[in-house]
Amino acid sequence: MQYIENKTFSELKIGDSAELTRTLKPQDIELFAVMSGDVNPAHVDAEYAQSDMFHKVIAHGMWGGALISAVLGTELPGPGTIYLNQNLSFRNAVGLGDTVTVRVTVAALEPAHRHVTFDCICLNQNGETVIEGQALAIAPLEKVRRPRTVLPEVHLHSRGERFEKLMQTTAPLPAVPTAVVHPCDALSLEGALEAGARGMIIPVLVGPRTKIETVAAGLGRDLSGVEIVDTPHSHASAEQAVALARTGKVQMLMKGKLHTDELLGPVVDKTTGLRTERRMSHVFALDVPSYPKMLMISDAAINIFPDLETKRDIVQNAINLARALGISRPKAALLSAVETVTSKIPSTLDAAALCKMADRGQITGGLLDGPFGFDNAVSKEAATTKGILSEVAGDPDILIVPDLESGNMIAKQLIYMAGADAAGIVLGARVPIILTSRADGVLSRLASAAMAQLYVHHNTKAAAP
Repeated sequence: MQYIENKTFSELKIGDSAELTRTLKPQDIELFAVMSGDVNPAHVDAEYAQSDMFHKVIAHGMWGGALISAVLGTELPGPGTIYLNQNLSFRNAVGLGDTVTVRVTVAALEPAHRHVTFDCICLNQNGETVIEGQALAIAPLEKVRRPRTVLPEVHLHSRGERFEKLMQTTAPLPAVPTAVVHPCDALSLEGALEAGARGMIIPVLVGPRTKIETVAAGLGRDLSGVEIVDTPHSHASAEQAVALARTGKVQMLMKGKLHTDELLGPVVDKTTGLRTERRMSHVFALDVPSYPKMLMISDAAINIFPDLETKRDIVQNAINLARALGISRPKAALLSAVETVTSKIPSTLDAAALCKMADRGQITGGLLDGPFGFDNAVSKEAATTKGILSEVAGDPDILIVPDLESGNMIAKQLIYMAGADAAGIVLGARVPIILTSRADGVLSRLASAAMAQLYVHHNTKAAAP
């Protein structure tokens, strides 16, 4: 264990010195802005990032008082020091990637008040002086020795940032004709119209015309130029939307204000539905603040207790979606309660079988491993502690859950306790189905539409001669 120990006033001598070295990173600037509330564009906007004003302001705000204070409070004199004053001169700019060494040296001692004057200098990686001056502090009277505090790892996360980037990737792509099924509430209609305005879909609104127009009026949205297929109720809306997909008039479905089983009933009809040889499955895409990339979970909405063959399709559907989103070799972690194969836990046997199926080419396009407990699936540290050597452990793009119950609980816990944003689509039918909760906001609906649009265009490109 590391300790920090101070020097009391009586222990200090002229010429005593201490230093620390730090490198300026983009996240340092973001964290400083969050903590201080300073959102001056000259400090945080990218367009200013190479300007002299940016560098000098950052040098003043982050490296001047803050780093000198850190040396005084932790090194010399150390814990118990009271920082009174500083007089600093900024000689050169400090930029992103610069490494600054801060050194303080005892210049004067005033016993009556335990005042200590320090000469302060900050040098960059080239040995150039960027800051110099003096600081005044009260040295501690009593000796202190205590464990050095390990600072927490900080993750800065902008709400919806990954989803916005996902939507930006759709900008060059043509909009996809989409049947919006029973958009008879504000959220589902707003999401569909906004997706249309962003060029992701061409909405075909399938539902009672009067209700749709009433909702649009309440939102202040103009439906001019938007096709409406009038139907009497939600069941008819689902049936008509599926019929439009069968004839090729639309290439995607988007769920509105109706129950999931109302929508999927006509989809899975053996005669008039949209079934293929592939089992249908749902994929959650989650933007989890504490995870470094978008995380997919499947299946947490359709297949309750999937058998091995169904899990094969669940895995393949998720891999295909990840590849459509630009992940060239998606990593899929197969979850269970433990990381070893045991006959007492069937999901571990399924995980082992799925890995072998991938080896034999029955699952393609991704990298599978498992079984994993949730901890060693998402945490490299946890996997290392348990001696697990795997490219997937700690870095999965996809989590494949044992059953719907466990998957739904994991997804909802990440949403409601970890602050994750969620999107979701159903794959395995003739067309992708944008399937979100009726309570999901516009962002979730837009991100889901973006995923489906990318999936359609990826499949179209793959099928081209």
